[in-house]
Amino acid sequence: MSDSKEEATETKTPDLMEACGPLLEAPDGLSGFHDMEGICEISHLPEGPPGLLPVLDEGGSVEGTSYICTECGKSFCSISSLISHQKRNHSGEKPYKCSDCGRSFHQSSDLVKHERIHTGEKPYQCSVCEKRFNQRSYLIVHERFHTKEKPYKCFLCGKSFCSNAHLMTHQRTHTGERPYQCPDCGKRFSTSSNFVNHKKTHTEEKPFSCSLCEKSFKRSSNLIQHERTHTGERPYTCLTCGESFASNSGLVKHQRSHTGERPYKCSYCGKSFSQSMILTQHERTHTGEKPCKCLVCGKSFRSSSDLVKHKRTHTGEKPYKCSLCGKSFTTSSDVVKHERTHTGEKPYKCGTCGKSFSQSAHLMQHQRIHTGEKPYMCLVCGRCFTCSAHLVVHKRTHKDREALQA
Repeated sequence: MSDSKEEATETKTPDLMEACGPLLEAPDGLSGFHDMEGICEISHLPEGPPGLLPVLDEGGSVEGTSYICTECGKSFCSISSLISHQKRNHSGEKPYKCSDCGRSFHQSSDLVKHERIHTGEKPYQCSVCEKRFNQRSYLIVHERFHTKEKPYKCFLCGKSFCSNAHLMTHQRTHTGERPYQCPDCGKRFSTSSNFVNHKKTHTEEKPFSCSLCEKSFKRSSNLIQHERTHTGERPYTCLTCGESFASNSGLVKHQRSHTGERPYKCSYCGKSFSQSMILTQHERTHTGEKPCKCLVCGKSFRSSSDLVKHKRTHTGEKPYKCSLCGKSFTTSSDVVKHERTHTGEKPYKCGTCGKSFSQSAHLMQHQRIHTGEKPYMCLVCGRCFTCSAHLVVHKRTHKDREALQA
């Protein structure tokens, strides 16, 4: 060490001892550390909580200011960041509480982001379409829809995504991983959003209310989509057929009708689906689970969407209105199908023979003519059919025979 460096160390040591305590003998490669937990302003390594690990170079000296958490392997550029990370993420401490709903968070920045859900604040605006977001990270991902940038690639199938979160969710379709478990019923989920939405089926909590009709929703995204039924806004357009949608998720699901992609596979029978929600509902045909119960008549359903539709038979509500003739419908899908009777639109085309259809369900049913698939089987005689409607009609022949024999 040079004389100047030795002098600098000697002049700083008294301040160091006054602030941090005695300087203790250090391991090889480190200048020293202290017996007090905390942060030292001079570049020595303090004795921190278990798991604090500096990155050493080949000579045994500290490599810059990089520190690794031994609990999760995450790296930090300062000791203070590491200690803060460990206290917030590995101790279970959540000191920042929302005054509106009582939810607690590890970090103050997370609380600030969360509070924007209640206030409606959206400080980040897209320079292309002027859409606003409550988090900068959401804006960055959104902008990639304009640029078509998809920097995150799945090493198993080669599919690319606009965000790392979307990639991680996708990879679970390969691994079958479902890390989020409901403490009430034990059901597991592949995404935290599906898990959070499921938990609300136990509590019936609907914190997001429409200012126009006072209807309430479990998710803010559902409220935004609902508000578009009032405004008629459909900002997401399919580049293949020109059909527009109120949500990006609706567009993504629709695009699979063109590509034929079915990334969600049933663990019971191996059947594949284009949407995770459809897979969940399908798996309930194996398990018999019907977790969504009508409080009016007690009837149970496999999905919350089926329950919502059913409730309208009690209320008579028809919230979806045709923009061409004014006719009202109980579901958004019904109004979309109806509007095609005005426009003559048939956006679903068979890749085998070129025939077009106005509904994706009609295309799927038609494609079974080419594939020979008959997934609907009569449990009485074993006969199979290409669509459920044909099976229903067939079942009546058994009932008629039973009636005649009686």
